[in-house]
Parts: sequence; C-alpha cells; structure tokens
Amino acid sequence: MRNRTLLFGVAATAMVAAVFTVARAASFPDPPKASAPAAGTASAVLAGGCYWGMQGIFEHLKGVTNTVVGFSGGKKETAIYEIVESGKTGHAESIRITYDPAKITYGDLLKVYFSVAHDPTTLNRQHYDVGTQYRSAIFYANDEQKKLAEEYIRDLNAAHVFKDPIVTQVVPLQGFYLAEQDHQHFLDRYPTQSYIAAVDIPLLNEFKAKYPELYTKEIK
Repeated sequence: MRNRTLLFGVAATAMVAAVFTVARAASFPDPPKASAPAAGTASAVLAGGCYWGMQGIFEHLKGVTNTVVGFSGGKKETAIYEIVESGKTGHAESIRITYDPAKITYGDLLKVYFSVAHDPTTLNRQHYDVGTQYRSAIFYANDEQKKLAEEYIRDLNAAHVFKDPIVTQVVPLQGFYLAEQDHQHFLDRYPTQSYIAAVDIPLLNEFKAKYPELYTKEIK
C-alpha cells in the first residue's frame, strides 16, 4: 500500500521529529471564541497530510465522539484511494470529526490541528508525502467555522508562531466521501507499520505530552 510501506529507520524518525519541533518553536495562542455554543453534535472536516496520522490524534481527543477518514475537494466518482493518489482529482486526504460542543469547541479542534496534527506551512506536502492530495485544508460547513478558521490563521501568523506563513486553505465543504475500510483507524490496527512508526506515532506522542488534559485512551 503506497510508498508509505517503505522502511523508515531511526534516522528518518528523528528527522521528522526535528522538523515538527522547529515548526512549533513558539508558544501557541488560544483559538478565538465562537459567538454562541452549538447544541447537540457537530462535525468538522480537516485535511493535513496522511489521514492515518490525523485520525490517530483526533480519535483520542476528549469530546470527540467519532472519526472517519475520507476525501474532500473533488467529485464523488473520483473519491477512490488509487485515483486520489494521482494528485489530479482535487481531493485531499481528510478526516471528519464528530464532536460534542458542550465538551470541546471547534476552536479547540483547530488548536490541536495547527499545533500538533500537521505542519500548516508546507504547501501541498507533509514530510514524506508530496502532492495536492496532502495539502493543508479546512473544509468549513458554515459561516461560523469559516470565520473562526480565518481569524485563527490571522492570529497565528501575527504571533509568528511558525517561521513560515500558514498556507492552509479555508474552503467550503462540498462533500466528504469515506475512504476504503482498510484505511479506517489504520494506526490502531497497524501500529508497527514502518510509516506509522516513523511518522505518526511521534506526532501522537507529541499530542499526549503537549495536551494531557485533552487526551483520552478511548478510541473514537
């Protein structure tokens, strides 16, 4: 399955950790507040490189009730892994996060997304993965999500949290299409797989260390 099945050694793992440490050298501002808390359940669709790692983090976030990986940004008929990997479909590997707004906010999701889930300053790539299907993107479902995302990006850039400007797209959600079953909760089923061990486990460990109050062992 994909070039991510290549073997990664200790040196490669250390390189990934070093890149993300440098990218997040500054303290992280809190997200903007929503105008009013949402009722019931809500969802967010985010893209930031390999969806295995994104799900590996957000499935352990307190207040999250469900996570699934899939594709957003392109048409339904091209939302097939082998086609998306061509980089020509308009799709990005994405995660749909269902959460309880009474326990965690959309802004909190964005803080985790920007601070530990991926590097939002690399255009159309995340570490080993290159192509538009690995771009950083927020697919907003309503005006409130759009406002909060754009405001937070402005705040982060103004605070110079990252050495380089944030390149995350903030675009309307046109559709979310589930990836094949073998891609769902991939990190949990294959924790020793070479790509997971070299790239995604270090990010999950960073999340646990940075936000222990938000981490739960329970998988959603």
